[in-house]
Amino acid sequence: MILFPAVDIQDGKAVRLKQGRAHESTVFAADPVAAAKAWEARGARWLHVVDLDGAFDGAARSRAIVQRICRELAIPVQLGGGIRDMATARAYLEAGVTRLIIGTLALEQPELFAGLCRAFPGRIGVSLDADAGRLKSRGWATDTGLTVDDVLPRLQEQGAAFIIYTDIERDGMQCGVNLPALEHLARLARMPVIAAGGVATLADVQKLYPLTQTTNLIGAVSGRALYEGTLTLEEANAWIDAQMAVHRA
Repeated sequence: MILFPAVDIQDGKAVRLKQGRAHESTVFAADPVAAAKAWEARGARWLHVVDLDGAFDGAARSRAIVQRICRELAIPVQLGGGIRDMATARAYLEAGVTRLIIGTLALEQPELFAGLCRAFPGRIGVSLDADAGRLKSRGWATDTGLTVDDVLPRLQEQGAAFIIYTDIERDGMQCGVNLPALEHLARLARMPVIAAGGVATLADVQKLYPLTQTTNLIGAVSGRALYEGTLTLEEANAWIDAQMAVHRA
């Protein structure tokens, strides 16, 4: 199981939003590159980066910052936010991003998404962001009218490499994970699934861990909880490593 610290970039700073609302942001670091390096130093095995400006505006405004993060870190980086054409995807991958997370384009332009999966096999994942079970797009501002069950067969057929599932109601609220929704998706999906939204304490990690043994869940993203200290990366990694050691024995 992998715990992915999140670095969300807005106006050149590392922030966290509440339920994806652009006007409800908390600045946690003036320099996102420094924040990224700090998570690596504390034992992060992957980094989860989101260009919030790109998610809301549809333009890759944080590309230079992302490039610096990839250049200065040794751990792999996954990136989402504002990747809505082939040129942007290619530029980020050439800048050092290991894999991309596609949201709006995957839901609204299926043929273009399929083209991305063909062009960059194994490196294109999907962000499925749900509010009361209904998927949102365009920085969580648009209700697509779709559900996970509606889109999952197509995404799998088109070659999506992984899925990140976010419960919008819980994102940034530190109120615990939506286990039923995650378990449903992780059992249906044929590709790896990563949980996001509500991962607030070690207890949440402990609740998710059994699903990594019985479903395709492989990890969880956490942001505000790690920055505010209700969950510590070192403690979570140590607990995960101990469980994995038991299962290998």
